[in-house]
Amino acid sequence: MSLVSTSFDVPDMGDYAHDWALVDVETSGLVARRDRVLSVAVITIGPDGEQTGEFSTLLNPGCDPGPVEVHGLTVERLQGAPTFDQVAGRIGAMLQDRVLVAHNAQFDYDFLAYEFARARMWLPVSQRLCTLSLNRQVDPPTDDMKLGTLAAHYGVPQQRAHDALNDTRVLAGILRASLREAARLDLPLPLVTCPPRAESQFTPKPPKTPCAYRNPGRLTPGDPLQQGMKVAITGETAHARAELVGRAVAAGLNMMTSVSRHTSVLVTNEPASSSAKARRALAEGVPVIDEQTFLRLLADVRPGAAHEAAAVAVAPVAEPETEPVVGPVESAPTTTSAVPDPEAAALPTAAHNVGVPAPRRPVPSVGTLDKPLAGRRVLVLGGVHADAAAARTRIVELGGSAAVNLSASVTDVVLLEGGQGDRRMSRITALELPVHDLHWLTAPTTTAPAAAALRTQEPHVMPRGGVIDLPMPHGRPAPEWYVTAGWAPQSRYEIDVVAFLLDEDEQVTSDEDFIFYGAPESPAGTVRLLTGGPAEQTIALNLAALPPATRKVVVAAAINGTATFGAVGAIQIGAAPGSSGAPLARATLDAATTERTMLLAEIYRRGPVWRLRAVGQGYDHGLDALARGYGVDIAD
Repeated sequence: MSLVSTSFDVPDMGDYAHDWALVDVETSGLVARRDRVLSVAVITIGPDGEQTGEFSTLLNPGCDPGPVEVHGLTVERLQGAPTFDQVAGRIGAMLQDRVLVAHNAQFDYDFLAYEFARARMWLPVSQRLCTLSLNRQVDPPTDDMKLGTLAAHYGVPQQRAHDALNDTRVLAGILRASLREAARLDLPLPLVTCPPRAESQFTPKPPKTPCAYRNPGRLTPGDPLQQGMKVAITGETAHARAELVGRAVAAGLNMMTSVSRHTSVLVTNEPASSSAKARRALAEGVPVIDEQTFLRLLADVRPGAAHEAAAVAVAPVAEPETEPVVGPVESAPTTTSAVPDPEAAALPTAAHNVGVPAPRRPVPSVGTLDKPLAGRRVLVLGGVHADAAAARTRIVELGGSAAVNLSASVTDVVLLEGGQGDRRMSRITALELPVHDLHWLTAPTTTAPAAAALRTQEPHVMPRGGVIDLPMPHGRPAPEWYVTAGWAPQSRYEIDVVAFLLDEDEQVTSDEDFIFYGAPESPAGTVRLLTGGPAEQTIALNLAALPPATRKVVVAAAINGTATFGAVGAIQIGAAPGSSGAPLARATLDAATTERTMLLAEIYRRGPVWRLRAVGQGYDHGLDALARGYGVDIAD
């Protein structure tokens, strides 16, 4: 029986039965707003898993095809192929009223959205499913989540990698197997709603020219301006605002759209203005000058200190038998329900007792005396938040990994009060997983997990406050690092993952350095927000391409409305090199009861090395206050 004609072989797929449109694209590059689709394949599958249609074609992009060594699509091969607008109608008809499926679906979705926009058409997709995100929930015992690795795990033959049609046929087999596993574990599908997208929404704002100089501080009355000073303008000006900004940028000043405690000077002809910038300048004691004074000072701007052009990374790469050792941050901030000063939201940058590469132990099949839960993944059910958080902390102390969802890698379950009523218990019983009470965590006894449940390398378990160096193969950074946050699916709350790109002063250099659902990509594309489903979001970082001014990237989460993280429970973060890489490290973070925002992780420079810290700091205030604390201009 051919791969693409295989049905699900399950009597009733229920919530897992949809009309599917499986898609793969080969592209001239990785940036959807700039690069083009070179080939596309679409396979449609019905709710029973049977194939209902297939289409594939090469495309003439009208540009350089990019990395021919990857996709093999030369200019000569693409000559005479149709342009995308000539096949957009046929592709659209296959996507209509179906769930789009792809491996790393946001990549394929974004490329198709741009191509449809160039063709002056809507992309007719209302939902998408990422098989990468689905398998992160299933969590099979594979060393990574690459298409070829999953194909081998699920027994799906793969003939020609990076061939759109063959990759789509392989994807069909992986989808069928993944859906069967999701049904076995009773996992909700990570479907992502895709609202209609217009061409104007794809057009990024022109990137702000990064300032090459460090902020020297505030302007002292009578002194000259200095390169790197942060300058904001408010109110009406005699000269065009664009002219003032252009002259200031050319002089080496850092022009801001907001005012914070790090602003050097505010330019306004209306010092008594009630604008938000003027009020903030007054509250912070920021110097205020008028337009004519500013123009006079622009004639003699003194040299500034350039940002350090630190090497991105030379951390030694751990050999297969070694692992990074992490240590907690000394005096790590504790989770508190008190409302902190938003300006103090940033954590100290000094890390003590930080991790260095050290010999790694092989993944044990049974626990050691000091870490009896090493290599095990334990799910805690029931209990009030404080008790569940304490149990997960104990699991990590014993060397285990605290799970937040049921998956194929869960080896044990701990039941607290009320846990027996959790909807997942019937599935846990059917899977015959060991179930323990709280006393088990005092002196746990374990049996060896099944060999099929073990990976060659398990992710390192990071405690709250733990720090590791990000290894760089061959002394060079990985193309991207992916920091993924996941939580138990919520029906009543929405959680947003965000990122702040901070300079030496723990401040954004411009509002564009705030990455969130409304602006999911930095102007240069070096930091992106990716949505893998309603219970998973990822911050992708190209560390090698970050500007020298960016010293730290803070990844945070916020819950909408008046809900708190106490109702959500723990959030798990994982860090992996590349979208399909195996997680290098995992941490399970618990906020207390009243927090509405939570700092999850920091990725920061320390000399030539990038480091990752698992934070777990919660605050009662909302995302707007957190953003203002980092210098982002949030409208009242």
